[in-house]
Amino acid sequence: MKAVEKITELDKISFPKLGWEFKIDPTAFRIGNLEIQWYGILITLGLVLAVLYCMPKMKRFGLDADRAIDAVIGGVIGGIIGARAYYVIFNWSEYKGDFKEIFNTRGGGLAIYGGIIGAVLVGLLICKLRKVKMLPMLDITVLGFLIGQGIGRWGNFINQEAYGTNTDSLFGMTGGRIQAELAWESTDISGDMAQKGIEVFADYAVHPCFLYESLWCLLGFVILAFISKHRKYDGQIFLMYLGWYGAERFFVEGLRTDSLMVGNIRVSQLLSAVLFVVSVILQIVIFSRRRRDPEAFVLYVNTEESRRLIEESRRKRMGVPVEDIGLGADDDDIEEEFFDDIDDDDIPADADDIDEAQEVSMEKQDNENKEDK
Repeated sequence: MKAVEKITELDKISFPKLGWEFKIDPTAFRIGNLEIQWYGILITLGLVLAVLYCMPKMKRFGLDADRAIDAVIGGVIGGIIGARAYYVIFNWSEYKGDFKEIFNTRGGGLAIYGGIIGAVLVGLLICKLRKVKMLPMLDITVLGFLIGQGIGRWGNFINQEAYGTNTDSLFGMTGGRIQAELAWESTDISGDMAQKGIEVFADYAVHPCFLYESLWCLLGFVILAFISKHRKYDGQIFLMYLGWYGAERFFVEGLRTDSLMVGNIRVSQLLSAVLFVVSVILQIVIFSRRRRDPEAFVLYVNTEESRRLIEESRRKRMGVPVEDIGLGADDDDIEEEFFDDIDDDDIPADADDIDEAQEVSMEKQDNENKEDK
């Protein structure tokens, strides 16, 4: 393993074998005494892009976006709380003497698994209150998770954190903050790495774990977004996400130097293994059941309830009085309204799902309303 050049500038980051060097201050800008960090900006950017992608796709999953937005907002809040709580719980010794620090997220300390758990729990609770179907909501939500994770991980790159053990690979990285931290850890037996029995040297490059996870999540988004158009049952994309992310996180977590531990067990690595195994088992069981009884796994988007709720929401946006919505229209009437004004030429050649034809109908009616005005 070849030694790397010593870096004295804390903000300098290098990929020696690739010949890449960057100098990035973790603080993006200041407003008075308030420092705005790149880490926070990137996490926010990931959340915004996830929402911008997911909201227009709600109809494809049979969901009313007006109802689902409440679950999205609640999920974001729950994710932030969960990410912090997860980190604090498994680092309780650092916070038990100073409770105020628990709320100081500017000092770092957010765990992705905690964020996922918090977002799912709060989001599903609001889904129940707002009568939004949970499995389709989970399917679209995890696509947003992959976008947010793929982008948010670059905050770790700028902060020079979440790196792994020494490596001689092409993508090995080093940096001023990394070398300073490793130099201190190697001389302090009470340091975090020493306590975990992890030996890493400042003289050599380390695994860019942030990069592995970012690329894996973005690749997963592309693959699962494509599969979502051809999914066979509600919840399929959610289960595939658990398996996809669990597999990657299990191996990458084994490389990291900052894992949350319980004894000698890496918490996130154990959780990743469990999620992967559960995902595979459930997919096999559901696939087997679906082969025997396909009618029991009808997609929610193809149900009368889904079409009714979406149509009611559309009428509200058009200004139809609440008391008139749905009056005198049974399920057959609503379905006829979707298709009465659709010409065959208006329907895409590959639009064999009801929701695609429904979207064409809605767009046409909206255009006619604008022309009347």
